[in-house]
Amino acid sequence: MPALALLSAAFVVAFEQLVQWRYGPAGIVGLILLTVGVKAKSPAVSSAGAVVLALLMTGPAR
Repeated sequence: MPALALLSAAFVVAFEQLVQWRYGPAGIVGLILLTVGVKAKSPAVSSAGAVVLALLMTGPAR
């Protein structure tokens, strides 16, 4: 069981680093909002995080 917890923690840290590298601080804010909203069962907060991440992933209109 501790190995599974260590592996999942390493995956989460690697994913956060990937988001920060690709999308910068705004990506981390969106990811945190999404995570906090899901854990707190708050649709408004999780939706705000999802919108921030979606806007970052789609990029500016050309």
